[in-house]
Amino acid sequence: MEDRFAKVLKGREVITLSFGAMIGWSWVLMTGVWLTEAGTLGTLIAFTVGGTAIALIGLTYSELASAMPRAGGEHVYTHRALGSDWSFVCTWALLFSYLNVCLFESVALPTAVEFLLPQIRMGTLWNVLGADVDTGFVIVGALGTAIITWVNYIGIRTAAIVQTIVTGLIFCAGVLLITGAAFNGSAVNAEPWIASPATGILAVLIMVPAMLVGFDVIPQSAEEIDLPPNRIGRLLVISVFCAVAWYILISSAVGFAIPTNELGNVNMATADAASALWGNQWAGTLLVLGGIGGILTSWNAFIVGASRVLFALAESGFVPKAFMRIHPKYKTPYVGILAIGALSIVAPLFGRTILVWLINSGSFAVTIAFLFVAISFLVLRRTEPDMERPFKISHPNFVGYGAVILSLGLLSAFLPWSDSALTWPDEWLTITVWVVLGVIVWLRSR
Repeated sequence: MEDRFAKVLKGREVITLSFGAMIGWSWVLMTGVWLTEAGTLGTLIAFTVGGTAIALIGLTYSELASAMPRAGGEHVYTHRALGSDWSFVCTWALLFSYLNVCLFESVALPTAVEFLLPQIRMGTLWNVLGADVDTGFVIVGALGTAIITWVNYIGIRTAAIVQTIVTGLIFCAGVLLITGAAFNGSAVNAEPWIASPATGILAVLIMVPAMLVGFDVIPQSAEEIDLPPNRIGRLLVISVFCAVAWYILISSAVGFAIPTNELGNVNMATADAASALWGNQWAGTLLVLGGIGGILTSWNAFIVGASRVLFALAESGFVPKAFMRIHPKYKTPYVGILAIGALSIVAPLFGRTILVWLINSGSFAVTIAFLFVAISFLVLRRTEPDMERPFKISHPNFVGYGAVILSLGLLSAFLPWSDSALTWPDEWLTITVWVVLGVIVWLRSR
């Protein structure tokens, strides 16, 4: 075991790793959409209900992560409960989701930077499916990728320090907005509290799981956490509640800052709300900087998660053993990190359209992983009742079956009968290609 990972992460780093993964660019970009669809109170209801569902799923993770604190998280749990084949299905879906986030962030970063520095546009290289590929965007995305990859390459401790610092920037930006709303906002701006029709609440509700994906990077890095196993489980649940509280407070602040009938006319509601509340453009600029910080923390956390998933797949013989290599000095799975970095560097060359397909398909894939973990939780409670569980759930049937039902409900939101269904052929074809690739990988391993 001496060649495996170094235990260096403390409680603060664990929280910021998970919280930063869940708080990406959406809290800056999507808040106006949520408030328009559901209203201020409706958005609060949607995030409360959706957050409760994810917390229930998170509880199953908490027990399993404390019982089996090994790199790979879901792969380890499902392998023990369901065997290698079903474990591969779960982990392959999870890898698809994690990689997609990393690829998408390399395009999201220059999009966010453009809000502050419009001159980064240097000219269109080509057009891919309606999306222009700009030279400046490619350069900014490549530079961001190189920095994030290097940070992860030289150690998870370095990645955690960067995560903590950038999360501090995000927190300052959020506090600026929330205090501005408390002192200068008006409840009148939030009327009507629930948008008409009220079904807009459901439109926001189905987005919530995608906003909260990322808490599961804690199980991925469990082997590098220097804490008692029972604390790992507690910190996972705490991080989910922190993220839900963040989204609710940010949305409420914007609702108190901008009249509902004006939300459709603003370009970036959160930044515009900060500028309006404080009467100066600098406040909006700080909010956008916080959003850029959210891109970096999410990107950083998912490189951690994806590289550890690759490590677990290599350990089980599904992908080349090279992904098991641990750097002798930095104790990181450096081959996986470099591979993810290479993919992220070329991602901006394909334009935004394809990457939107990927991220939507990835949300579907990670929900499959949620379902497999919930099933594994129930199976292990039945087959291994005496397993040591430092963080033990008191009502396992309620939590386990509730998590299964909620996961199935979330999956149904992506299917053709739902208003939020994945598109055909674009997004379903993306999933099909990944499934075919998975079958090839699985057959090779056999």
